[in-house]
Amino acid sequence: MNIGELAKQSGVNAKLIRHYESIGIIPKATRTAAGYRVYSEPDVQFLRFVKRARSLGFSMKEIKKLVGLWRNKVRASKDVKAMALTHIQELERKISEMREMAENLRSLARTCHGDHRPDCPILR
Repeated sequence: MNIGELAKQSGVNAKLIRHYESIGIIPKATRTAAGYRVYSEPDVQFLRFVKRARSLGFSMKEIKKLVGLWRNKVRASKDVKAMALTHIQELERKISEMREMAENLRSLARTCHGDHRPDCPILR
């Protein structure tokens, strides 16, 4: 299949597929004599895996590690679980920070008159 069909089946646009290839997330595609990229069903599954990892908030560096673990059929599942647990801790830290930011902004908004006066603590 060509890159357009791969994009359609995987849900990852062609530009991003080329980017993933350029940074080594996915292997370089085989090419026809005319230079067109050629993909197969395993490429679709692989891109869906990468897309899912992105949707779970993993960074590209982490996805490279996950891809390595995914490809290694003799790896210990504890390695994958450790990555997931570390990622959960990072997500929970970010959630806590965002809740604190929201509460700070909520407090500032409560003290802003929200009328014709120019003074507003949000802008201080």
